[in-house]
Amino acid sequence: MKYDLVVVGGGPAGLAAAIEARKNGVERIVLIERDRELGGILQQCIHNGFGLHVFGEQLTGPEYAERFINELNNLKIEYLTNTMVLEINDKKEVYILNQELGFRRIEAKAIILSMGCRERTRGAIGIPGFRPAGIFTAGTAQRFINIEGYMVGKKVVILGSGDIGLIMARRLTLEGAKVLAVVELMPYSTGLTRNIVQCLHDYNIPLFFEHTVIDIKGKNRVEGVTIAKVDNNRVPIRGTEVFYECDTLLLSVGLIPENELSRNAGIEIDARTSGPFVNESMETSIEGIFACGNVVHVHDLVDFVTQEAQRAGRGAARYIKGEAIDNGVVIRTVNGNGIRYIVPQKLRLENLNDEINLFMRVDNIYNNCRLDVKLDGKIIKSFKKRKVTPGEMETVKLKKSDLSTYNDCSLSIEVVKE
Repeated sequence: MKYDLVVVGGGPAGLAAAIEARKNGVERIVLIERDRELGGILQQCIHNGFGLHVFGEQLTGPEYAERFINELNNLKIEYLTNTMVLEINDKKEVYILNQELGFRRIEAKAIILSMGCRERTRGAIGIPGFRPAGIFTAGTAQRFINIEGYMVGKKVVILGSGDIGLIMARRLTLEGAKVLAVVELMPYSTGLTRNIVQCLHDYNIPLFFEHTVIDIKGKNRVEGVTIAKVDNNRVPIRGTEVFYECDTLLLSVGLIPENELSRNAGIEIDARTSGPFVNESMETSIEGIFACGNVVHVHDLVDFVTQEAQRAGRGAARYIKGEAIDNGVVIRTVNGNGIRYIVPQKLRLENLNDEINLFMRVDNIYNNCRLDVKLDGKIIKSFKKRKVTPGEMETVKLKKSDLSTYNDCSLSIEVVKE
């Protein structure tokens, strides 16, 4: 099997990337999805709030996915569902397996990786105790309720204030469960402010910062959990324990970009994002292999995933047509004070169009501050911010003319308190 472009993953990133590549002249495209249908995680996100940036209106997850699936079909882009990608390599060979085709090798001119991310589990955070029924990751509970039609519990405690956990607090309440508390280890939420207001405050669900679950009672089914306040080193403080009688514990404790295929192919991974290093076109360290969406870094809005995936689609099209320039001026992005990471990590100046969006997260809550953008130490732009938090991704848009230089150099961004 031979294609110009293979897209791995049929969620919002893969759909947008494949569509954008076709619009930029790539003919033979195949999109590969391991699930039984396209759309990815959007299919179980039945709440609204999707599409404000891309479409200027509020859509549910399935509605947002449907628009891209329809466009994919209208553009007659080929796709395979129920198909597992077993391996990719630096020769741009893709090995797949499904019930109809069996084991196949695909030769591609370019590959776009858009496998998304997965949830951290109880094992990843090391909660001690037995393994009773009633402990779910928030995304698993969301799938059970919204797609499979099963209720996961009646009295619930949620550990972690990520967006999926916050949304599930509201969802469980609407389905008749009692959400007793949301417990967050950090002194700030890792979810969007709008979700704290709409999913917790509107339903009088308490949120405890600097607390964690230290014990789970029950052998066959969860009977209750004990939470405690933690100190500055995240160690539980004796005497602060509180027991909640409940039958369910949801874990919303972070997401991990799914990069097993990337690592096995030899793609360089950024330890700060757990995703590949990418350039302005979302190309990884292996020429002709691109990545986008949550497999690169975890986003908080699907609209940003779409925009980033469209950039990958355009980049792959430019590469396939031999239009990418790889020997010009290179600008490397560097984290300044208060910045946890910046994506992309490398900009090839000659490949930029009119402007570039840089995505980043800060390392703490900062009020009344600004983001200073420096090119080789000289401030070229400043953006005032009333408040920035780790739970909300920041974007900085720069024009190509802002970056005019004749030499390779570095671009840093830092948080400055005012």
